[in-house]
Amino acid sequence: MSPQDLLNITKEFGAPVYVYDAEKISSQYERLTKAFEGVGNLRLNYAAKALSNISILRLMNSLGSGLDTVSIQEVKLGLMAGFKPESIIYTPNGVSLEEIEEASALGVQINIDNLSILEQFGSKHPDVPVCIRINPHVMAGGNSNISVGHIDSKFGISIHQIPHLLRIVDLTQMNINGIHMHTGSDILDIDVFLYASEILFETAKNFKHLDFIDFGSGFKVPYKTGDIETNVEELGKKLTAKFNKFCKEYGKDLTLAFEPGKFLVSEAGYFLAKVNVVKQTTSTVFASIDSGFNHLIRPMLYGSSHEIVNISNPDGRERYYSVVGYICETDTFGSNRRINEISEGDVLCFNNAGAYCFTMASNYNSRFRPAEVLWFNGKAHLIRHQETFDDILRNQVDVKDLFEPSRKVMAD
Repeated sequence: MSPQDLLNITKEFGAPVYVYDAEKISSQYERLTKAFEGVGNLRLNYAAKALSNISILRLMNSLGSGLDTVSIQEVKLGLMAGFKPESIIYTPNGVSLEEIEEASALGVQINIDNLSILEQFGSKHPDVPVCIRINPHVMAGGNSNISVGHIDSKFGISIHQIPHLLRIVDLTQMNINGIHMHTGSDILDIDVFLYASEILFETAKNFKHLDFIDFGSGFKVPYKTGDIETNVEELGKKLTAKFNKFCKEYGKDLTLAFEPGKFLVSEAGYFLAKVNVVKQTTSTVFASIDSGFNHLIRPMLYGSSHEIVNISNPDGRERYYSVVGYICETDTFGSNRRINEISEGDVLCFNNAGAYCFTMASNYNSRFRPAEVLWFNGKAHLIRHQETFDDILRNQVDVKDLFEPSRKVMAD
């Protein structure tokens, strides 16, 4: 996509707006598939939580992807988008047994990450195939909020609880058909990933009827020109060799599964917003845009750095700006960034806005969530309308009849 294409989208659909490039999503999917071409059976399950618009899910399904879900709502979205139940894996955390049973009744692959639910589900449904999420106690991820495989994590069954796990499986005679782990997001050191995989292989030896081993995901993508990223090609070669060796020892050709989310959609996404005010203070030049962390919370929540480009003035001289939003709290997208000179009315483009951006948007300050647009085959397609005031009120119940205007007694 060109900057002019993005500007044309803001003219047609307004701003702020999210835009996703289908070609980039497809190329990322192909890149990951090629990196593991030495594996006999490979399954990529797109992590729906990264970007769950039903049109994006339909695109993923058309590429041959499976679907990784973490809620019953994502399961139902996946089925609506055309995914077959057997191509959906459901990996919740801390949900009720009732929700897991509801997902199971829909025919999807269940993935359980705690002993309590494992025992309850296995006792009631011993014939239903179940995957088990293991916590390998490996610290990985670019931020403490997205590192989920360490010893204090709420996710997964500890490798130190394997004897207890095996006792439950033996007593319930439940069907364990998969082993899973996910250590975190923004993993850069593939040696850490490979170390965790060895733990998973060792754990898998305890189960004689596996169909797949799921290594999660968490591959780091570049957030700016020259940024470092996970070398998936190198990881593919090394993990493929280890996986094929394990399958030979196990005596069965298993499926190697991944759950990429950010890797597939992050770089395909752009967030476009107009500049309302350029404000000079004693030490800073602020560019205030018509958005805030209600639309893009990752910089405030994770300290993430999204490259910001002035697509209205791509050839202007660079100056230092702090780009801020309209939320009446600290609401900063980037401090002292070198950006081509900004004028009021210019459109700023935030790169890497495909993953965990719109899906984490809210109506904070009673603001509308923005539109979403898919760029496909050289054309812009609206895949979500910008919200209206009716959307803000849609599920509210106005109990105005309970209240009467206050009548103050006036003194003589």
